[in-house]
Order: sequence, then C-alpha cells, then structure tokens
Amino acid sequence: MVTGEIKNKIDQIWDTFFVAGITNPITVLEQMTYIFFMKMLDDKQLQEEENARDWDSEVQNPTFLEGQLWVNPDAVSDEEKAGVPYENLRWHVFKNFGAENMFKIVRQSVFEFIKHIGTGEESAYSRYMKSAIFLIPNARTLAKVIDGVDALDMNNRDAMGDVYEYILGKMAASGTNGQFRTPRHIIRMIVEMMEPTPQDYICDPAMGSAGFLVEAVKYIKENYETAMYVGEEAHHIKTSMINGYDTDQTMLRIGAMNLLLHDITAPELAWRDSLSEQNDDQSCYTLIMANPPFAGSLDKGNVNKNILAYANTSKTELLFLAQFVRSLELGGRCASIVPDGVLFGTSKAHVAIRKEIVEHQQLKAVISMPSGVFKPYAGVSTAVLIFTKTNCGGTDKVWFYDMKADGFSLDDKRSEIKDNDIPDIVNRFHNLKAEESRSRKEQSFFVPVEEIRNNDYDLSINKYKEIEREKVVYDSVETILARLDKSETEYVKGYSELYKMLEE
Repeated sequence: MVTGEIKNKIDQIWDTFFVAGITNPITVLEQMTYIFFMKMLDDKQLQEEENARDWDSEVQNPTFLEGQLWVNPDAVSDEEKAGVPYENLRWHVFKNFGAENMFKIVRQSVFEFIKHIGTGEESAYSRYMKSAIFLIPNARTLAKVIDGVDALDMNNRDAMGDVYEYILGKMAASGTNGQFRTPRHIIRMIVEMMEPTPQDYICDPAMGSAGFLVEAVKYIKENYETAMYVGEEAHHIKTSMINGYDTDQTMLRIGAMNLLLHDITAPELAWRDSLSEQNDDQSCYTLIMANPPFAGSLDKGNVNKNILAYANTSKTELLFLAQFVRSLELGGRCASIVPDGVLFGTSKAHVAIRKEIVEHQQLKAVISMPSGVFKPYAGVSTAVLIFTKTNCGGTDKVWFYDMKADGFSLDDKRSEIKDNDIPDIVNRFHNLKAEESRSRKEQSFFVPVEEIRNNDYDLSINKYKEIEREKVVYDSVETILARLDKSETEYVKGYSELYKMLEE
C-alpha cells in the first residue's frame, strides 16, 4: 500500500514538473523513470558493497568501476572524450554537488551513462533508452525532483511497485494517454481467471505500461511464495517468463521500469509491431493476456501473411486475435479484451476469426462488460474472450456472463460504488460445473456450440439471453375516462369556489 506520506511526496514531484512547464503526463512519467533508474543503480551497488564488506569479498560485475573514468561512446567534445570518474555518476555522490553542478553532471554524463549500460541485469532497461531525451529544463527543477526521489526506498521492490502504479494512475487520471492503461481491477480480474503459474511463458503483444505482465507477476508472488527466490524457477520468472512488445519506445521504457520495480530484472521486451513481418512468434507462449488497440484499419501490405491466413482483413482487433492464435503453444490459453463488434460483426473476416476460435480452437468464455468500463477515455462496449489453442477444436459449449457493474460508476467520474460483479465472475468461472443448471434468464449461462454455429458464430450475449417480460395490465378506457371526468369535476368545483371568494 502507498501511504499518504509517500503519495504527497510523489504529488510534489509531479507538481514540480508541471511548474517547470512539463505538462504532458506521459513525459512527466518518462522523466521520473530516468531519475528512478539512476537511483536504483547506485542503491543496488551500495547494497552489494555492504554485503561484500560483511563477507570480506569483492562486488561482482559492478556498475560503477572504482577509480576509473567513464567515457561516453558518443563523445564529441574534448571535455566529453576526457571522461568522468565513475564515482561522480553515483546518486549518493552527485546529489551533494550543488544544483548547478548536479544539473551539468546528470544531463551530460549520468543520463548518457544509463543509455549505454551494456552488461548485467541493468542493461535490460537501458536497451530501450537509445532514443531517450532528457527534458528537465533547469537545475532548480532537477534539484527538487532529486530531493523528492531521494526519500524513496528503491530497494523495497514491493513498495516501489506500488509507488509506480500510483504514478501510472496519476497519468491516467490526468486525462491524457489513458489509453495506455487498462483499468487495474479489470486486469486483476483477467489474471485471477487465467491463474498464471511459474512455469508459464506469458506474453502481451500490445503491452503499453506492462499492466497485464506486472499483475501476472504479483499473482505468482502471492500464490507461489518460494518461486520468486529459488533456483531455475526464479531465474525463469525474472527473465524468459515475461514477454512484451510495443511500437512506442516511450511505453517500452515505462513498461520495463514497471517490471523492474516489481523485481523482474531481465524480461524479454522488444520494440516491435506485433502484426508485421518482423514478428516471427509462432507456437511459443503458454499464456497471452492483452488489451490490443482498436485502431480501426491499417495497411494490409505491412501485415504478416501468416496472420492474414486466419482473417484477411485490415482491422487490428481481428488481426491481433489471429496473432494470438498463431503465437500460442498447443494447450496455451488466451484472455483478450475485444470491442463488441468482434462478437457480432458480419463481414467475412469477423465470421472467419470467430469460426477459427470456435471450430479449430476451444472457446471457453465470453464476458460482456458495460460500456463505461473504459471511461472517460472511451465509451465503447467491450468483452473478454477466453480460449485455449488446440488446433483440433474442442468447443462444446461456451460460458457467457453479463457484467452489469465493476465496482465503479459507469460515467466519466468512475466513482467507487458497492455494486461489483467481478468477484462473482471469477468465482463462477472457476466453478463452471455449477453453471450448467443456470437458465438464460440469469446473469451467466452456457450456450451449446451447435446453437452458436447456427447463428453464424455470433458471440454477443443478447443473442442468447432470455429476457423475462412481465405482463402489464392497464385500466380499461372506460375506467380512465371516468377518472378524468371525476378530476375535471373537482377542478371546476374548486375554480368556482375560488372565484366566489374573490367576488366577496
């Protein structure tokens, strides 16, 4: 949990950027991410040096080399080519330089240093720094930011993970770039339904700030206590288990930091268009959880031909589903948020991708969500599709759930409310045997595949939900006229009495 004191510190740092003229929330977060990384590097080596002293040993593969100079590989000026002592690149040293000297060393040397780290776990983040730009405009602003961040304990990864998610929440609440952040409670619902394990290979091909990947890690921490710290399993979790792609370098940096602060030190992240020829992923993941972009159409000429084989279309929401099928291992499972149009669209491509998932894979569930879930950024109605890759079918019946409330009001304010179907959704999904007796008048029910097949693979819940209508009996015309006559008589009587009072 983020305490009120820490929230106030983060809010003050955030306000410092705004006062300095950096008002784009995603730029603020990006610049804060750079500062976080600078402190994390030094905190980590300070801890390693302390351990080395305790055990009378040496630090293995230190980030900062004692007594040596660091020279920027991209150095141009003679001053840059002369190099700078590694010691001066360390947080606990440069923070005491005074505002102007600190600004100079951070902008010219420390920032360039973190862009060029090439070995060890630290390079997992720095590899996404190539296009990064340092935008803090002056010494006074940097000094205030450094003071604010200096009070945070970067070694407490659980606490810092919460801090970073609080900052991501501020970015979304600012009304800009909210599209990068799927609501945390929706992500958590999907993760709890999919139950990731330490043996999984998890991917989000449209990762944004890495919300699904981070929540998967948190779930594993909560349910497999020793897995994060012991042997090969721990190494797998911190490296090959987590895979993510994005076309935005800024989001890669933000997502990489989010994972780093949740103790995932070397995830497999890449700057990649998941729908393009450059993505050769095929049969390599056991779990995909994603909220792919609903960008409408794109240039089909740039789309991987293997994806088009599933659905010949330019609509991204359909192409991503095709890519999910393609990149899952046999037995791998997928939970994807899709716009409602995917469920009932009548184009050849819409029908083709639904038929693929129903007939050739195993469609398990369709959870329809209300249109306000993504407000204030979008009012589109969405659903969650859950399926398993089999390549030989297996869909015999599909579970439908009609979510009415997610714990927040469905207007632009999204205020917290008591009504919340999410715990019920997770509970029912994990107890599907008990769902078989439910009627279609209830909030969830099964539909046999034959019926779905006969309806052109329509997956909208309203196609199958039975609406219970109550018969309303109205008064006869004679009764209504008599009531009107009585009312009119009373009105005329009252009017006459009032008129007489005025004449008197």
